This record gives sequence, C-alpha cells and structure tokens, in this order.
Amino acid sequence: MAAEVTIAAPFLIMLLVFVGVVIHRGVDARIRIDDAAHQAARAASIERTPTAATTAAQSTAASALSSAGVVCASLSVSTSTGGLRPGGTVSVTVSCDVDFGDALILGVPGGKTLSATSVEPVDLWRSTLDTGGQT
Repeated sequence: MAAEVTIAAPFLIMLLVFVGVVIHRGVDARIRIDDAAHQAARAASIERTPTAATTAAQSTAASALSSAGVVCASLSVSTSTGGLRPGGTVSVTVSCDVDFGDALILGVPGGKTLSATSVEPVDLWRSTLDTGGQT
C-alpha cells in the first residue's frame, strides 16, 4: 500500500496544482473584466456625446484588458448612453471570450465567455453641449 501511495502522490499533487491554476486563471480573468467594464463606464460618463462615449468605452475596455494581460478571442463592448446628461447614468457591458485551451486535459472547455456590466453616474454639475450653441 505504501508503494502505491508513493507512486500516486506526485501525480495527485500535480493534478491539484493544475486545477488550482485553471481556477485562478478564470477568477483572475473575471476580476480583470469587471475592472475593464468599470473603467470603460467611467470613460464613457466623462464624454459629452453618445458617439464619443461609445468610442471612449470601446478603447478604454480594450486598453484595460490588454494592459492586464487578458487576451480575448473576441471582445464586445456595449454602451448604453440613454442617460448621458447631468445626473444621468451610463452603462457599459464588456464581454470577452477567454481561451482555456491549455486546460483541455481536465475537461475544461476550450473557451468561456465572461461578461461584466458597470453603471457610472454622469456628474450633476458638468456642462453639456447645448443645441443653442451654449456650453
């Protein structure tokens, strides 16, 4: 019995470490995507027009994920700018297809779509572009 345990123990420890690494990668990717959604919503809430807000959210999310080391097979950034007015809110949803291809030995699917949504308030006292030419 001792011989079997001595032979099997290193393999079980390696399997346990591998499972821990895969779980950590998934949790870390989710945290990074949550942070990217928050940064993108904040960037969108600062902009003055819906087009600029959407562009700012897209570029900020891509930049945040890239600098965090998260590689997305496909990245989707959806921005809701209906409340882009002083006192309103802006909502951004970031979806990222994360690749877990190197974890196939454990039966983990090759990829998983992770998404996060963040809502940011628009500053109540900021100026806005007015159709009458005033700022």
